[in-house]
Amino acid sequence: MSPGPHARPVAGAGRGDMPANRAAGIWGLVAVQAGIRGALVSAVDVCTASLAAVAVSGAALTAAAKAGSGHVMCATDALSEQLAELELTLGEGPGPDAAAAGGPVLASDLAAPAVAARWPGFGPAAQGAGAAGIFAFPLQIGAIRVGVLEMYRRQAGPLTNDQLGDALVFADTAAVLLLEGQDRAAGATGPLAGPGGQPPYLARHRAEIDQATGMLTEQLGVDIEDAFVRLRAYAYAEGRRLADVARDIVGRRLRLESELDLPAGGGK
Repeated sequence: MSPGPHARPVAGAGRGDMPANRAAGIWGLVAVQAGIRGALVSAVDVCTASLAAVAVSGAALTAAAKAGSGHVMCATDALSEQLAELELTLGEGPGPDAAAAGGPVLASDLAAPAVAARWPGFGPAAQGAGAAGIFAFPLQIGAIRVGVLEMYRRQAGPLTNDQLGDALVFADTAAVLLLEGQDRAAGATGPLAGPGGQPPYLARHRAEIDQATGMLTEQLGVDIEDAFVRLRAYAYAEGRRLADVARDIVGRRLRLESELDLPAGGGK
């Protein structure tokens, strides 16, 4: 689908295009959220701080991974997390496109025919879940891409110029904080927190997905990227959450064959 008013990448936007006072104001909003948590500022504070500033219903941050799987670092509500997981499972949507293109993808109306044509699996599923518009912003510093910040609205409508500008700065801020969080992976927010202040339950999901993917490389005799593709395909075919399938594999309640079928006897 060619770029248009409903789902378009935005080129030429980055940290250097944002006035210093806007960046300072947004950093202040992020710092306030960290103060509410009683912890050091981290990437997860960007999700919460962005809601009022950009006038969105929810936000999620997905960190990049070498195998292309990604991990949900934060989500402001259940729908934000569901949308991020849908994209990880289906391998399509504004988030994956923004990560691949290195520029924002703005889908202001998920009911537009062009959206269904571009994301035939994700578009209808996102609408059915309750989202009407989604805006995805890659997290990158120079050539380094570390993830995607994605926001959704329950009512369709484009971002204003000011909202778009704020969203871009939030994404820049998240990229810096995510890289800093990876450098201090021991976690300043507590022993159970993941890199960048990732909540404990999401950190456990990430660990289980990583472990299951590693197990599949041995079981199926494939590399790490193919193993994740197999894991994702099984979850999609069975209509299950990626984390739940990974947990069954790690717990040895499920074993995938090369054909992605359950083994004889149901696999459990």
